[in-house]
Amino acid sequence: MDAAATSEVLAKVVAELPGGGEVREGQRMMAEVVSEALQNDKHLVVQAGTGTGKSLAYLVPAILSGKRVVVATATKALQDQLANKDLPFLAEHLDEPFVWSVLKGRSNYLCKQRLAEMEGVGDQLTLDDGSPVGGSALQVRRLVEWSRQTVSGDRAELDFEPAHRVWSSMSVGPMECPGAAKCPKGEVCFSEDARRMAYASTIIVVNLHLYGLHLASNGSILPEHDAVIIDEAHQFEDVLSSAAGLEFGAGRFASLGRNARPALDGDDLTKDVADTGGTLADLLAERVGDRLRSLDEDLTMVLDVAMDRVNRLVAEVRTAPDEHDALKARVLSQAGHLLADLDLLRRLPETHVVWVEGPTRSPSLRMAPIDVAEFLNESLWPHQTAVMTSATVDLEIGTRLGLREGAYDAHDVGSPFDYESQALLYCPMHLPEPRNAGWLDAVTDELEVLVKAAGGRTLALFTSWRAMETVAEELDPRVDYEVLTQRDLPKPALIERFMDDESSVLCATMGFWQGVDIPGRALSLVTIDRLPFPRPDEPLLQARRDRAGPQAFSTIDLPRAATMLAQGTGRLIRTADDVGVVAVLDTRLGTANYRWTLVNALPPMKRTRHQDEAVAFLEAIRGSDD
Repeated sequence: MDAAATSEVLAKVVAELPGGGEVREGQRMMAEVVSEALQNDKHLVVQAGTGTGKSLAYLVPAILSGKRVVVATATKALQDQLANKDLPFLAEHLDEPFVWSVLKGRSNYLCKQRLAEMEGVGDQLTLDDGSPVGGSALQVRRLVEWSRQTVSGDRAELDFEPAHRVWSSMSVGPMECPGAAKCPKGEVCFSEDARRMAYASTIIVVNLHLYGLHLASNGSILPEHDAVIIDEAHQFEDVLSSAAGLEFGAGRFASLGRNARPALDGDDLTKDVADTGGTLADLLAERVGDRLRSLDEDLTMVLDVAMDRVNRLVAEVRTAPDEHDALKARVLSQAGHLLADLDLLRRLPETHVVWVEGPTRSPSLRMAPIDVAEFLNESLWPHQTAVMTSATVDLEIGTRLGLREGAYDAHDVGSPFDYESQALLYCPMHLPEPRNAGWLDAVTDELEVLVKAAGGRTLALFTSWRAMETVAEELDPRVDYEVLTQRDLPKPALIERFMDDESSVLCATMGFWQGVDIPGRALSLVTIDRLPFPRPDEPLLQARRDRAGPQAFSTIDLPRAATMLAQGTGRLIRTADDVGVVAVLDTRLGTANYRWTLVNALPPMKRTRHQDEAVAFLEAIRGSDD
């Protein structure tokens, strides 16, 4: 269906929204360019500001295209919105029939084979970590009862959150599952049922990480498809680096040893494998934060020992009694993935970067490709049409990810909000620079003035936990409003409490810069402590900088900072009725030679350097609400 016809269908569908609706100009433009991209098999980048209605703008042309399209989302909230709201609505109101499904990673589904194995040992029931059920018995019983009622086996259906060790004992990850053909429960497997549903669908909703795993596995996870729509595309590069890389620590060896133990009847080799993980963890604990440009003698020796022990375990498992066939298949799959990762690590290819991260008590070794462009040029661009969209996507992302000039179109369809009247961007130039010793004290003083003018209603975003905790502690006794911090409650509960108390202040770090929606009276001030440049010692970006040479700042650091700043700023205006101030407490936004790159990445708000103007704007909002 051509672009004009797509616009007509979109208008009819939007008119059926609860309370009636009207197609916004940006939504119409986006639907048309998506339709053209799918019709002409040409890659597309679309920046669509908050409030555009981009979900319907890409779903309608995707459905009308008659092609099989995968929609890959970055957040569970967006996945749930598509599955529970947008797609059922379109199925009811579109004349074009279509079948849609949601597919998640295997570990999200209950494994009937593991459940059967647990029930088969009766009173000796143990969890995945080898411990008796004990205090977890109630959760286990609830899961067993649920397993007899659920149709999907999807963890998201549960009305409680099971402990990690309980759920992991009743599910399997992609590295453990031997596949339906080798599993006694393969024909009735929840995960396989979800995959079969995906194969019968024309619209398949997944998360970005699963799509990355699909690309990394040579397309073995999802059915063949014509196109992919990547929502929240500003996160695509980082998610791909994770999915196409590897991670392991002591836990992978311990898990393999535990899983193999029943088949080998407590063989000492299973303990040796687990102990190898402990030895590796001890070595890694001394290197947390380090980028490993080569493998030293100690680490090489441990990896060699690990390879030998895992290979010997594989040989013994193959000769185990037939009664353990299902368990053997799972262990052999798990061991095969571990051996492949060990082999890749020992070769230390120049195309990858290796580093150690995590707390010293449980460090992990990470490896990721330095340049995902090469990976995408092999796995995605030649095979599927890709539509990449986000409220803050860099229109140059296609070039950065390996697409040649002319191989993709790029459009900014704007936003329906009137930012010039709804929002004010304030950068207090009287503050010292962030590297100044008195900067945090000055930030606290500035926040006190702004928070009082706003009457609370503040989301204070920080680039570090230290800054957040220092400022929150100092600010709390100086204002008459409750000051909440990210440590106080889980994220959903914290946001709910902040929204319920319209005079509160919420101080949070990077996890709240995106994916947080607080419309209405509860929020009229967003503050950002400093420009969100990535850490200079982050190993993966460090390796990319090495490759980029003199262009590293402009091609790696600056685009990331611009995108994250736009994400943080985007927390303020969520509806056409929202009004407020974004205060960036970093004078570099007003002085640095790159400042216009950052400012131009933000919505077109009015701008000021003067505190009295920001205070007056906030007081006017407060007065109108009163």
